[in-house]
Amino acid sequence: MAACAHDLVVRAQGGDAAALDRLLAECRFDARRYARRHCMTSEVDDAVQEALLIVVQRLRSLRTAASFAGWLFTVVRRECQRLSRRMFAHEELDEERIADRIAARPMDELRVELAFALESLPAHYLEVILLRDFEELTIAEICECLDVSVQTAKARLRRARLLVREYLIGTESSAADLAPDRL
Repeated sequence: MAACAHDLVVRAQGGDAAALDRLLAECRFDARRYARRHCMTSEVDDAVQEALLIVVQRLRSLRTAASFAGWLFTVVRRECQRLSRRMFAHEELDEERIADRIAARPMDELRVELAFALESLPAHYLEVILLRDFEELTIAEICECLDVSVQTAKARLRRARLLVREYLIGTESSAADLAPDRL
């Protein structure tokens, strides 16, 4: 964010609408860049919009203007998490039924959906799933390659696989919802 952001925060906290508009315009790019790292691709714009709305509503409660950037990124990250939880909120899934439905789909269709699922992952999840499941590296090799701890590598791999699974289940149910007999 620009060096004058501190001044804009102070003026916006004081009720200056023009300063608030300018502050939001200046921090939108940074918030979007941060959201791209922490959200799934389809949620980035929603997370940024919700985060900026929270900034407008709660800016006056911010104790020091110097902490604005950290606070903004925390709000964006929480919005990404909230949207992800909402997106994947569902009842317990019948694993056998899901496996049968996925197996019944044509292989070409599954490949395309898998490619889209992988493409939708944030970069740090995509990187770990490609290294483990496609390049078949061990967790130790992944840790060395990415310079992360074993716990971090395992957590990212688990989350990446979960996101891919949820994406495939979502596209499968979306395709069923759009089947010609339901139109």
